[in-house]
Amino acid sequence: MKVEVSRQALDRGRITASVKNLHPGYFAYVMATGIVSTAAYSLGPSWLSLALLAAACAGLVILGVALAARLIFFRAAVAADVRAPDRVFAFFTITAGMDVLGVRFELDGYPAVTLGLATAAAAVWLLLTYGVPATLLLTRAHDSVLGGVNGTWLLWIVATQSLSTAAAVLVRHSPSQAIPLAEAAAGLWSVGIIIYLVIITLILLRWLTVPMTPATLGPPYWILMGATAISVLAGARYLTLPRTIPVVAATAPFAEGFTYTLWAFGTWWIPLLLILGSWRHLRHHWPLTYEPTLWSIVFPLGMYSVATLAYGRQAHIDFMEPLARLMFWASLIAWVLVAAAFLVRVARHLREPASAPAPPGSGTAAGRDAVPEKELP
Repeated sequence: MKVEVSRQALDRGRITASVKNLHPGYFAYVMATGIVSTAAYSLGPSWLSLALLAAACAGLVILGVALAARLIFFRAAVAADVRAPDRVFAFFTITAGMDVLGVRFELDGYPAVTLGLATAAAAVWLLLTYGVPATLLLTRAHDSVLGGVNGTWLLWIVATQSLSTAAAVLVRHSPSQAIPLAEAAAGLWSVGIIIYLVIITLILLRWLTVPMTPATLGPPYWILMGATAISVLAGARYLTLPRTIPVVAATAPFAEGFTYTLWAFGTWWIPLLLILGSWRHLRHHWPLTYEPTLWSIVFPLGMYSVATLAYGRQAHIDFMEPLARLMFWASLIAWVLVAAAFLVRVARHLREPASAPAPPGSGTAAGRDAVPEKELP
């Protein structure tokens, strides 16, 4: 009986610790799973798309409950994340996750679900899009935030463009609201592009002024490509809107050309990101262990596939569909590998005593992009 009670207490303690130390970017799992499901809808077997959709929905519910519990019981931990420039932008995965999932539901003919998720996502986005920069600007009197700039800052763009995409796909389902939805899609797409230009400048400034280490060169830097990919998807969806809508007629010529520019720039990033990853893992032997930010690699791969397919069909560019198919399989393999690594970590953690140390490479002492030392799956 004592052993059973002790085991129950240990399990409760692990759940409590998991909620308290929940990584703010864990909703990237929903983003990654939802976008790979979307790619499978067009390029893979339907059963796979539905299975991934179910997994994304389950993840959204579980993470939503965990986040709510963290906001209620561990407000100090949440406040610490909000004050940390290297972690606070990860909260934008909440908006992006709901929007990506909502757009996937629209493909199955459930625009009401898309509208509900997009509305909730917009509320979170409004809170974060003004609250995060205001916090960084007004609450830091001495130290610079430049050292905290990393790939998670690009999630601001991803969240913004995810809202633009949701607004664009809802236009045909809401004829009476077509004009304001199109205006929102155009405005958010434009804002996302400007934010991308600003943040990429900050990232390059950090790369050139702060020494690069394997710890700081984490998986979120793949969002350099993912942010352009979702901007391409938002542009492609926007270009499907009727030219009879005034804002579409006024901006479509620019959107057509600049969307291809974004696609080309995102494609340019891929070889460089592979080189940087090789430098991290092969040159400096950084361990390939699970961390929540690994979903930030899966999402850009899946988004690149979906965006390339959507824009290629919209612009009638034939070579893009085979490329999209190739990237779909790459994203699916990446999803399986990251999911397997997560399950291995969970199984290993369940076999370890509560005081067991975190796996190598998972502590914040190792770098800003790493997982907190005591964080549980």
